[in-house]
Amino acid sequence: MFNSAQRRFEQTVRAYSADLYRYAYWLCRDRFVAEDLVQESFTRAWNNWESLKDAGAVKSWLITILRREHARLFERKQFDYVDTELEDLQIAADHDSVELFHLENLLEELPLTLREPFVMQALGGYSCAEIAQMLETTEGAVMTRLTRARQALRGALAGSPTQSAKGAK
Repeated sequence: MFNSAQRRFEQTVRAYSADLYRYAYWLCRDRFVAEDLVQESFTRAWNNWESLKDAGAVKSWLITILRREHARLFERKQFDYVDTELEDLQIAADHDSVELFHLENLLEELPLTLREPFVMQALGGYSCAEIAQMLETTEGAVMTRLTRARQALRGALAGSPTQSAKGAK
């Protein structure tokens, strides 16, 4: 009995490890973390192999395990918080004041429906879900607005004299 379960599990590992790795890499964008996630997922799958009721749903079961393992990374992760005043940050010191003025003007020219989610994501660091909740709209609408804002800014920057002069250098 143990050998047949082990043999079925080994076949499952060979069949789905590449798919799980691709999904894990897509989630975390780090090769080593993706490998660890897949390994941890297969370990959990082996420990719960007997609880799998539908052998036809093994791939979705493994992907669910992997997604939960990825979420566990963030449960355990401890972020270092630093209390600094906004005045202490020297973000703008590395940039030309003319370019910053030009960029601020481009942002002001964006319609409020595009500017608001863009600034919330770029400067506030909010996720699409958080922005959607704050703006009382859907995540899809926020993603569409962000895409349109970026396209408008790219188009404006491509036609700006500052960018053309830089490209000629």
